[in-house]
Amino acid sequence: MSHHEPGVDPQARSLSNVGDLFADISRDLSTLIRQETELAKAELRQTATQAGKGAGMLGGAAVAGHFVLLFLSIAAWWGLGNEIGRGWSALVVAAVWAIVAAVLASKGKREMKQAKGLPQTTQTAREIPDALKGNEDQR
Repeated sequence: MSHHEPGVDPQARSLSNVGDLFADISRDLSTLIRQETELAKAELRQTATQAGKGAGMLGGAAVAGHFVLLFLSIAAWWGLGNEIGRGWSALVVAAVWAIVAAVLASKGKREMKQAKGLPQTTQTAREIPDALKGNEDQR
């Protein structure tokens, strides 16, 4: 006795199983791509936030740098014009703005260096071809 259903060709059933297998692979691959896309979006949001902080601090450094130039110009003008203490007071204010600019620039650069990009997405995307070949990394 055969274990086959009556009227069903074994080759047709085998092709049907292969079709089901490809459908499963396609569905799994689609799910994997969708999950990787969501991971990439989350990492992009985090990177954009860090880059935004760094850009904001660099913008603050630019404003402070503008004040440095403004007060240095006023100090030079005032000091040369009067040759008395008013010019020195303008230099003190300019020096304070120079310190502010240096601190903001330093912190801004540090924030920009901490923006890491898409580390997890990059790693898992590298693993996909091996996983499709059945050589996935055993963790």
